[in-house]
Amino acid sequence: MKIKNIPFSPPDITDAEKKLVMEVLDSGWITTGPKTAEFEDKISKYCKANNTVALASASAGLELILKVFNIAEGDEVITTPYTYTATANVIVHRGIKPTFVDVKEGSFLIDEQKLGMAITPKTKAIITVDIAGVPVDYDAIKAVLKEKNREDIIFISDSAHSFGAIYKGEKVGSQADFNVFSFHAVKNLITAEGGAITFNDNNFKGKENLLKEFKITSLQGQSKDALAKMKAGAWKYDIITDGMKCNMTDINAAIGLAQLQRYEGMLIKRKAIFEVYTKALETKSWAIIPFIKDENKETSYHLYTLRLKGCKEAQRDELIQKLADLGIATNVHFTPLPMFTLYKNLGYSIEDYPNAYNQYANEITLPVYSTLKLEDAEYVVKELIRCLEEIMSK
Repeated sequence: MKIKNIPFSPPDITDAEKKLVMEVLDSGWITTGPKTAEFEDKISKYCKANNTVALASASAGLELILKVFNIAEGDEVITTPYTYTATANVIVHRGIKPTFVDVKEGSFLIDEQKLGMAITPKTKAIITVDIAGVPVDYDAIKAVLKEKNREDIIFISDSAHSFGAIYKGEKVGSQADFNVFSFHAVKNLITAEGGAITFNDNNFKGKENLLKEFKITSLQGQSKDALAKMKAGAWKYDIITDGMKCNMTDINAAIGLAQLQRYEGMLIKRKAIFEVYTKALETKSWAIIPFIKDENKETSYHLYTLRLKGCKEAQRDELIQKLADLGIATNVHFTPLPMFTLYKNLGYSIEDYPNAYNQYANEITLPVYSTLKLEDAEYVVKELIRCLEEIMSK
């Protein structure tokens, strides 16, 4: 059998990205400047959000929110154990042990009912996660906060996966108090490294100018951005707060601007790959097809998170290796956080999150990217079916 080489998620880079990056390099200004401002403006328009701050990563965005609102040791922040470590690491950085709420049975998304039960007088924020590009039910989360008479709690959506997803007819980006996106190299839209916070209320919780405060805090607490400071005679500045260093550069923003120009077409290509996989798998009794679309929401087609009914964790791992031997890269999204050494040492146990473990134990993520040929997607799913049925028949 001829072995193919199908990576998991290579970047989709064209001459458009290269051209804009070269324009920035030739301009003599490569850090935060006009391209970053343009990128922020276009993200706001795409998401129909009033404000956007572009940053070095989604992780930085999450932590920046916690810092600006002084959420720190002694406070509580609720999130899900079914996520990448970045979601919880930012809480730990603030001196807080995260409060984990299990996902719903048969779902990758946080259980709203259990979320309500986890709220205490010390709860200052919740961070939900849009796994695989599927939005959480934002309105259901808000309803829980209202029912608990705790609408003072800051609702942050880790929307790292869901740029371009749809919730109740609108693009994700203005539903929570803050939506935080990732533009890391394996995401749908990339800036190599990067992220953004989108939000509507620039006076949230009485802030005079929240957008300005985010930008100052993301640049070491400096009162002037680098571009303003470097103008002739404008060298004086103040340090207002003990800020972070997580601003986006114009080089990164240039890549993002080129990606945005063709992003809807990239989503169409990703959707077509989902359709290839689903068509081949929907008749298989062992295949639990990932969520794609209903009357309220549609995925961003970021990850094809297939679950394998009746398949044990060791069998799933064997399948991943068999596919790797055929040149097919697959993945698992995610290993629940309580299974990692850091979180075990913090006192967590996966036994306390049975739904998260059950989602993980038989999950395999198939390659989806906008440059993947449909015939290669057909090869992936054909070999997955063959290899799994061989493993399960033993």
